[in-house]
Amino acid sequence: MVNIKANRNKRKDIATLVALLVIVFLINFSGSFVFKRFDLTSEKRYTLAASTKKLLSELDDVVFLKVYLQGDFKPGFARLKNEAKEILDEFRAYSNGNIEYEFINIYEGVTQEEAINIEKQLYEKGLIPEQITTSSKEKVSQGWIWPGAIVTYKNKVTPWQIYKRQLGIEEEKSINNSVQDLEYGLTNVIRKLKQKKPKEISFIEGHSEADTIQQMDFMRSLAEYYTVNRIEINGKLGALKDADAIVITKPDSSFSDKDKFIIDQYIMNGGKVLWLIDPVWMDMDTLRLKGFTLGFSQQYNIEDMLFKYGVRLNPVLLQDFQSGVVPINIAVKRGESNFKLFPWFYSLLVLPDGNHPIVKNLDLIKMDYVSTIDTITAKGIKKTILLKSSKNTKVQPTPARIALGLAMKKPKEQQFRDSYQPLAVLLEGEFNSVVEYRLPAKLLNDPQFKYIDHGKATKMIVVADGDIAINDFQFKTASIMPLGYDKFTQQTFANKTFLLNSVNYLLDDEGLLQLRSREVKLRLLDKKKTEMQRSKWQFVNVGLPVIIIFGFGFLQFYLRKRKFAA
Repeated sequence: MVNIKANRNKRKDIATLVALLVIVFLINFSGSFVFKRFDLTSEKRYTLAASTKKLLSELDDVVFLKVYLQGDFKPGFARLKNEAKEILDEFRAYSNGNIEYEFINIYEGVTQEEAINIEKQLYEKGLIPEQITTSSKEKVSQGWIWPGAIVTYKNKVTPWQIYKRQLGIEEEKSINNSVQDLEYGLTNVIRKLKQKKPKEISFIEGHSEADTIQQMDFMRSLAEYYTVNRIEINGKLGALKDADAIVITKPDSSFSDKDKFIIDQYIMNGGKVLWLIDPVWMDMDTLRLKGFTLGFSQQYNIEDMLFKYGVRLNPVLLQDFQSGVVPINIAVKRGESNFKLFPWFYSLLVLPDGNHPIVKNLDLIKMDYVSTIDTITAKGIKKTILLKSSKNTKVQPTPARIALGLAMKKPKEQQFRDSYQPLAVLLEGEFNSVVEYRLPAKLLNDPQFKYIDHGKATKMIVVADGDIAINDFQFKTASIMPLGYDKFTQQTFANKTFLLNSVNYLLDDEGLLQLRSREVKLRLLDKKKTEMQRSKWQFVNVGLPVIIIFGFGFLQFYLRKRKFAA
């Protein structure tokens, strides 16, 4: 009887095992036909954007990546490597096998001479190495890594810099920003390899606009996926015919009526414009040398254009409690230097709080000597405020006296009540020409004269600050500083991201916007606490699991002994 029961239980166990194996096989077999991943992270870091999936599904050939982020290095870069591998696996899954990659350690199995030759080749192809220092209680070591990849598609080759060091930002945050940028960066590389003719962006000159060096970082960043050039209109009707968008940065003289008409008709034909205008003129050299200057209203002969399109630039200066700093020499004795940083209310730190894709998830933006914008009634034009000042803002009319000494005085809070002043506005719709009803009938009836008084649907962005696009330049080292970098605090603000988002939106590259606005939360360990509690957590991670396993083994042994003894 006992044997019959034992055989029955044995057959039942075998049947259960077989059924379980069949179920596992069927699940795996079905899974080979249906692809599905589950992203349980709060910021959905492992969920590709719809635009990325579409881009990958349209690949008609293999994109091959030689990734050189390989070797033994500290945890931050190890995390970046793992994240890069995961994003590559994700890309491969959605590309129908058209993404292939290989991780390569250039220092493995080669002589020193061969390694130097490989380094030279990678540098010539556009990859930038990174020197890393690893320190512990035992030793300090230095080495080089190449945190990037060479990407090949058909007959085209381009670099992908996976890690980008940011001046003024500690390494761990730079690594996190690089992790956050992985999908955007790789997608951008694939877009560049696929595109046949990139869109064209023209920076207007001829009215004392900011020069190339002043806008180098902005122009260089745009050139990663657009054709960028500078154009002087000079009254030529066809000057802007090839431009998909134009940028007007900090002009310092009036526009001629011809140039104004050409820009107007460019807009009527669907052209996009990014206006970065300073309504107030100041002599910055006087402020630096003498400690004070005056701000005057500046006219550019475009005020009626912008008014017609739906905005008015106000020739005022803003002061804001949420501000940057300025160094002032507080030395008592003449000839001595003792600089101290003081709040400078004319240097606004603007925190975007809207949900529009241009400003969503953006960090602080630095704007110097900024004015305000009013929106005006314009039929059929949608207006969106992109940037505005903080709650504690003061509007100063012009002419305005600006003195560095004001930074050392305690401000009167009751004067800062001009809250939330608009600083940047997006306009969308079909604009009416500024010369509507103003041209003579003889000209309008001339068949040789092409004129549009009611334009095609288009977009423009107006910012009441030209300095937002200006990068610093170090003459001693002849180096271009990152756009948004503040040399006094060594912080890099989000000026470049805001401007790139603006151009992407104007040119309908909303897929790039969606990727750039993604945020990966930085969850770093407390260095001080980990150092103080190092032995404790080593025991918890290494010793405690061993004790638990032995404990379970002893408990099982005791229970079995007790059971069979009974």
